[in-house]
Amino acid sequence: MSQPQMVQSALEGEDVVARVALGGEDELYATPTRTLVYRSEGILSDEAVEAYPHTAERITVSEGRRKAKITLDYGLDGEETFGLPVKQLDRALHPVVEGVLKANDILADDEPMQRLFRFSELTLVVSSRRVVKHIGASLWDEDFEEYRYDDVADLQFESGSVATSVVMTVAGRQERFKAPNEEARALRETLESALLDYWGVSSVDELRAANEPDEEEPAADAEDVSFGDGPDPLSANPSELSEEPANATRSPSEAPAETSADASAAGQSVARQVEAPAESTTESVETEAVTDDGDAGNGDGFDGSGFESAAADANERVADELAELRATVDRQGEEIREQRELIEQLIDELRRGR
Repeated sequence: MSQPQMVQSALEGEDVVARVALGGEDELYATPTRTLVYRSEGILSDEAVEAYPHTAERITVSEGRRKAKITLDYGLDGEETFGLPVKQLDRALHPVVEGVLKANDILADDEPMQRLFRFSELTLVVSSRRVVKHIGASLWDEDFEEYRYDDVADLQFESGSVATSVVMTVAGRQERFKAPNEEARALRETLESALLDYWGVSSVDELRAANEPDEEEPAADAEDVSFGDGPDPLSANPSELSEEPANATRSPSEAPAETSADASAAGQSVARQVEAPAESTTESVETEAVTDDGDAGNGDGFDGSGFESAAADANERVADELAELRATVDRQGEEIREQRELIEQLIDELRRGR
């Protein structure tokens, strides 16, 4: 269909990407950079063409009973407004909004806009690669959100008595918005079609399956997170330390009861092993003393000899080792508490997706 001569001159060689009849011979022509509104000659006006660049920062729509107005806000350069019949508003808005979003680098040049939805103060643009959402009195401005299909892993619809909730899982979080029930079906069909085509699947179930991880990953990856070498293993004798590390994932209150019991048993065993020879030595000395002269002195058998009792030395050594063991247990308990706090913090951040 040919354009009026005045329109051809105003196009300046640009391609027409959309053409909308506005009633009578009036028409709207959209190019990649501008919207042209052609007014045919009438009783009250002459033939004219008005051009509106797509570099607007805001789009505002006002509707009357029969007439509607589209206002493009250019910031410091002011505003431009044109009128059209209300019944042609939705058809005219589609190429205008698409042109403005592409001029502002929100949609790519080769990214078609599938459909525009207006729900009171909620505007949704469904394109072939994303959903653009805007909430506010204006149809669109620079305060918007976009959800790229690359990041969408699931799509659900929850029906209500008045409105239907759209639930999109985007980058691990759920995004919700509502659509009136009378328009929910059209939104669902448009959104599902665009999303499934982008992913190359035939159903939402296949979309979910495509986004499921191959296998469950642990909460904390040992290759990525390190908490050091951990505390030294417990041992009554430092020269015979066990090579098996302590369990660093338990708090002191969760540690096995046998840890303290084993430590105590180890100390008692050392004491018994040391005291037994000491008692045997004392009895032997006393027996010999009685046999020789019938007088055992003060009972330790070392009076005047310059030697000290082996039992006293053993008891002192056992006491030192038990004290050292107790200090080791206390130190490891503190290290376990610190490591537990770090692990709990890591798990919390992973759940929040850091």
